[in-house]
Amino acid sequence: MISSKNINTKVFFENAKNSLRLTEEREDLLLEIADTISDEYFDREKVNINFICTHNSRRSQFAQVWSYFAANYFELSNFSTFSGGTEATAFHRNTVRALQYAGFEFNVEDFSHQNPKYLISFRGSKSPLSAFSKTFENPINEFPYIAITTCDSADEKCPFIPDATHRFHLPYSDPKSSDSKDNTKETYIATSKQIAGEVYFIFEEIKRQISEN
Repeated sequence: MISSKNINTKVFFENAKNSLRLTEEREDLLLEIADTISDEYFDREKVNINFICTHNSRRSQFAQVWSYFAANYFELSNFSTFSGGTEATAFHRNTVRALQYAGFEFNVEDFSHQNPKYLISFRGSKSPLSAFSKTFENPINEFPYIAITTCDSADEKCPFIPDATHRFHLPYSDPKSSDSKDNTKETYIATSKQIAGEVYFIFEEIKRQISEN
C-alpha cells in the first residue's frame, strides 16, 4: 500500500538510488551517457539535455524533472534539462500526481484544458522549472543538446534529430498501461522511482568526473 501523503523529494531521490538494480548492459549505457555529458561539459562548460518521447506526457517529463532536481542536488551549474515529443499532447495528470507525491510543487503558469504550463519547484530550489508538453524542436529547448529518447516509438519515429550533438536510447516501460486501473498510482510512482534512481546514477558519475578533473 502506498501512502497518499507526499514525501521529501531528497528522501525519494536517495531511496530510488539505493533500491536501484541494474543489469550490466544497463549500467554500461548509463555510464556512457554520463561520460558523454561530462565530456560536453568540459568542452563547452554548459550542457543541455533533451529527453524525448512520443507524446512528451509521461517518461520524458519524469526524466526532465528528475534531472532538474539532480543538477541541484549535486550542485552542478550550467546544466539545463528539457523534454519534447514527436507530437505535443499534455503533461499527463498521473505524471503530475506521481511527482507531487515525491514532493514537487506544481503551480499553473498558463492554464489550458488541453496543455497547461506548470512551474515546478521543490523545497530549497532556487528557480522553478517551466514544463508543458511540446515537440522536441520547440524553441524553449535550447540547443545544441544531448538527446535521450525514453520510449521505443520515439526512437523509431525520430531517425534524425538535427540539433543533437549526441543521441542515446534509454527506454522505460510506459505507465500509460495502468491508466484508470486500481494500480495506477503505484505504477506511476514505480516509473518515477526507476527514472529517479537512474538519473541519480548518471549525475553522481558526472559529479565525480567533474570533481576529479
